[in-house]
Amino acid sequence: MVLSDGGSLSYDHLVIATGSDYNYFGHDEWRTFAPGLKSIHEARQIRHRLLLAFERAERAKSETEKQALLTSIVIGGGPTGVEMAGAISELGRFMISRDFRNLQPDNLRVILVEAGPRILAAFPEHLSEYARSYLEKIGVEVRTAKRVIDIRADGADIEGKFVTAGSIIWGAGVKASPAHLWLRIAGVAGGRIPVDEYLRVQGFDDIYALGDTCAMAGADGKFLPGLAQVAKQQGMYLGENLRGGRAVSGFKFKNRGNTAVIGRNAAVFDFGKWTMKGRAAWLLWALVHVYLLINFEKRLLVVIQWVGRYITRQRGARIIDETAE
Repeated sequence: MVLSDGGSLSYDHLVIATGSDYNYFGHDEWRTFAPGLKSIHEARQIRHRLLLAFERAERAKSETEKQALLTSIVIGGGPTGVEMAGAISELGRFMISRDFRNLQPDNLRVILVEAGPRILAAFPEHLSEYARSYLEKIGVEVRTAKRVIDIRADGADIEGKFVTAGSIIWGAGVKASPAHLWLRIAGVAGGRIPVDEYLRVQGFDDIYALGDTCAMAGADGKFLPGLAQVAKQQGMYLGENLRGGRAVSGFKFKNRGNTAVIGRNAAVFDFGKWTMKGRAAWLLWALVHVYLLINFEKRLLVVIQWVGRYITRQRGARIIDETAE
């Protein structure tokens, strides 16, 4: 029986796929000042703060105030943080050149903060170095081996030095949903639910878990990463099993490669035995993204939109939405 605020539900099989949330490492109060990118609301919130900072900088009374408003801090050097830092730098400089009279591209400052020794730590070192080099070329300040001590509405303390900023984005890590507490079992690897080779929750015969909220060991003995391709393969496997009866063999993850987009015309791909970087990797990422969409209509629509935005550099309506807060 599942109990919810809408009543109770009985089941024959229960599948828990409640995903993950950003991990603020015991400082949940930082969420107000540094939203992540897990929901549409958070994406709108980030857009709202960025655009509002640009508008306020246009009317700033001093250079100090202008510089502070045009400073963005991205916390976390994983794929999310790297992509966000690159996007803010490239789009922001284009917007400033095109839409504002009192601002210059050199006024924009984007700082990417990573506590570890390098960004994209899950990728081979040469891809990490390429990503850092590209980000620095487009104006991003990459600060590795630096920890954020505190975050306030007006900026962040980076290892004892406070940096005033108009917007702060969080991408420094995730944690599983609290689903293990609902089952009254101990979570592992950051609160994930331990499952067997058939994705059954250990200790239960009729409850399954998949995706970011489950902990399952791969062929190398390590827990499978919280990636979309893992969740998709697990979902397809479990769906077939529940429809046709119990599986004969357990789930086996097939790694299709790991990727991170760095900016316009730049990405990195890690396929294990071989890697790819630069424009070729970016084009491959775009092709794979379109291919994985649901149907031909969606694929065609996305291709048309992407081509149009690539040529014009427009990213849709730039609306400052007060309700995003």
